[in-house]
Amino acid sequence: MSTRPEVTMAERKRQLVSNELTEAALQLLASKGFDAVTIDEIATAAGVSKRTFFRYFASKEDVVVQFLAGMGADMRTELAARSPQERPSAALRHTVGVPIATCADHSDRALRVVRLILRTPALHARFLERQAQWRDDLAAELAHRLGLDPGTDLYPRLAAGMALTAFDAVLHRWSGSDGAEDPDELIDRAFAVIAPALDAV
Repeated sequence: MSTRPEVTMAERKRQLVSNELTEAALQLLASKGFDAVTIDEIATAAGVSKRTFFRYFASKEDVVVQFLAGMGADMRTELAARSPQERPSAALRHTVGVPIATCADHSDRALRVVRLILRTPALHARFLERQAQWRDDLAAELAHRLGLDPGTDLYPRLAAGMALTAFDAVLHRWSGSDGAEDPDELIDRAFAVIAPALDAV
């Protein structure tokens, strides 16, 4: 007898609990501030025990940062899928468009997450760590696309860094406008500034 339905139900239940914890945490953190909220409060608001919380997340930071967990892999996948003939600026614009689209698709939650990250030093530090890894991954993919040596050529790391700086600038501008500005339009404007440098390879 197959156990696949039971596994599927267990996975769905796990995702449901994770979503409940994330939503409870975001609401509390947004209203009270990151430092004022305890893990006990998050667990209580989600209707689970503190022990259950730690089965899903190692810390308060992880509840927020997990929203970003797949963005780096998604960006590298997007860059790898772009045509080798495409200009680097266009390929990188589409690459950072992936997390921008995620923000647009989940605008209310994404706005709360971005605000928390940018306004909380501990979360911002974790976000910058993630971005450093994304830069390395994108630089490696760019070097592969262009036939460059990532160990000796400056271009891949500089280009990846410029693309992620544009992404970061857009997040600051978008959250600062309370979501009023269109993040997709902002990323277009940002890339109009850096495209000449990206395409000078």
